[in-house]
Amino acid sequence: MAPDYSKNVPERPEPHKADVKGSLPSWLQGTLLRNGPGIFSVGETTYSHWFDGMAIMHSFTFKDGEVTYRSKYLRGDTYQANIAAKRIVVSEMGTMAYPDPSKNFIVKAITFLNHTVPDFTDNGASNIIKYGNDYYATSETNYIRKIDPVTLETQEKVDYLKYLAVNVVTSHPHYDKEGNAFNIGTSIAEKGKTKYTLFKVPHRMTLMDRANNTSALKNVEVICTVPCRSLLTPSYYHSFGMTENYFIFIEQPFKLDIVKMATAYMRGVNWASCLKYHPEDNTLIHLIDRKTGKEIETKYYTGAMIVYHHVNAFEDDGHVVFDAIAYDDNSLYEMFYLNKLKEGADLKDDSYSIPTYRRFALPLHPDKGTKAGDNLVKLKYTTASAVKEKDDKLICQAEVLCQGLELPRINYDVNGKRHRFVYGCCVERSALATEIGKFDTETKTMVRWSEENCLPSEPLFIPRPNGEAEDDGVVLTSVINSNQGQSGFILVLDAKTFKEVARAYVNNELHKDMHGFFIPHGN
Repeated sequence: MAPDYSKNVPERPEPHKADVKGSLPSWLQGTLLRNGPGIFSVGETTYSHWFDGMAIMHSFTFKDGEVTYRSKYLRGDTYQANIAAKRIVVSEMGTMAYPDPSKNFIVKAITFLNHTVPDFTDNGASNIIKYGNDYYATSETNYIRKIDPVTLETQEKVDYLKYLAVNVVTSHPHYDKEGNAFNIGTSIAEKGKTKYTLFKVPHRMTLMDRANNTSALKNVEVICTVPCRSLLTPSYYHSFGMTENYFIFIEQPFKLDIVKMATAYMRGVNWASCLKYHPEDNTLIHLIDRKTGKEIETKYYTGAMIVYHHVNAFEDDGHVVFDAIAYDDNSLYEMFYLNKLKEGADLKDDSYSIPTYRRFALPLHPDKGTKAGDNLVKLKYTTASAVKEKDDKLICQAEVLCQGLELPRINYDVNGKRHRFVYGCCVERSALATEIGKFDTETKTMVRWSEENCLPSEPLFIPRPNGEAEDDGVVLTSVINSNQGQSGFILVLDAKTFKEVARAYVNNELHKDMHGFFIPHGN
């Protein structure tokens, strides 16, 4: 029986020891943080979409062969306002909140104005990110919430807009070897322009900033801005790619209509309805030099698609190669409305667009002497192409490496370099995974883990210290366990063989979450 995804998840804030079965590697020392929606109804009101639920954070701490578990709600302004009102009063992307009918006209008018120029939620239920030495719960709004990674206590609210002009920001930054973070956000109609802003948050902070508990965002550096193709319909995006020398940003024809968004509250619709996929349009791939902050001259285009998650990107023999999980339509978001995730619902949905793992190859320095119609990709290991058109544009076609893989993770030590292995959720039949897999990009083969009545989360690869191979380590995934008399558990797989090493039953009900972050002990 499928879990009830609309049920509120109880928190367990006090740490307790999990029941470990098997033998954990002695080197596995650290804390896995996971984040996702956990509260779906307040009083008589209910969220419409699963992504909108108020955040609950989980931590699994591995130390000396033992696992300690705890969970706690993110107690931000959104949580406090909803709980105090005993109803949902803060709007989310898929759920528009309206004032209590007993409220007077002035309150209703103020609410209307707040939704015309939205002051977004601080319900960071998507991921955990690190800026400087601090950890934040994040979604995709301009607000992030600092948390204590040990106790999961909610700390100060941070507004990106105090540091740079971005109204929405991804929850999937990249990190370099020094710990610097790189991210991208959209500036909506700022000084009459809508643009995408790539920025760097330096890891190093002054002693004064540390002493004053100053946010690392104080030292943010804008690397570059990319003008939006349309002032009032910026592209939606969830992640981006990064190599040693380049950023890859996909401006896809999945667009947010700003005018419709400003009038959504008045029209009685949610903000998500203002997102529209335009399959008749193409996709523009931006390639930006990390050192100069300038976009390279060549224009790369491909067909209409929707990408939520990049896998990795790397440079090879005059090309930038990037891998991404792509969809042919926007049915993925529609599947997560709670009425479609009701208890007992069949996991199979014929309307679901199966994700495809696509590899693109972008020639960096096209020969000016090449003719229109020539394929400029010279790499032997991929069938990806980049065909020159008469106006010197390159039309890129991806190689499809596999289907039905989502929430991809790699050994992050090879981020920006050529990788071989990818770990993810297997979602051939539905957006809800019953299996996780390890995909080999060279042999195009997949090995899987599954267990009856178990639903695994996004798998994270943790490298063994001084590991000798790309897959030398373990894979961690939290598992919803519907077997009678059993609790949820954290599963540890040998990444090389994809066989179980150990599991730790947490004596608590786990739930479907979004993304996770592993913090090694001593970091």
